Formats: sequence, structure tokens, C-alpha cells
Amino acid sequence: MDQIATFYTHFGALQFHKRLKSQGDQAVLMPVPRKLSASCGTCVRFTLPFDPAWAGEDLEAVYAAEEGTYRLLFENQEE
Repeated sequence: MDQIATFYTHFGALQFHKRLKSQGDQAVLMPVPRKLSASCGTCVRFTLPFDPAWAGEDLEAVYAAEEGTYRLLFENQEE
């Protein structure tokens, strides 16, 4: 299942992408789809099962990409 992670900062997206690549995922940095909103405009598409332990302060949300629609899987709670 493809998943999309959105971020508050571009740096957060780069770090998340690097982490997934080091775990063998074929993660891709890309612009956030129009149907989703994100603070920095950059997202990461990935296939590894999402682990909430990966949620740093820059992670905004994670969505499942399902045939042109997006289902919210995780939303980072602001402190």
C-alpha cells in the first residue's frame, strides 16, 4: 500500500525520506497532492508499513493513497 507523509518543514521531509531509504524502501520526495494540504509543500510517498515511532516534530500527517483518494492514517498532535 502506498502512503503519503506530509511535513511542516522541507527539512523534515528530507530526513524522513533518508530514514526510509536506509530501511530499503523506494521512497520518493514529491509535491503534496492538491487534495491534501501541507505546510511545506513537500511529501514522501513510501510503501513500508508506517510506524508511529517515526513521527518527529516535523511530521504533519500520514495518508493511505487509495485509487485517487487519501485516507488519514496518522495525524501528529501539536503540543
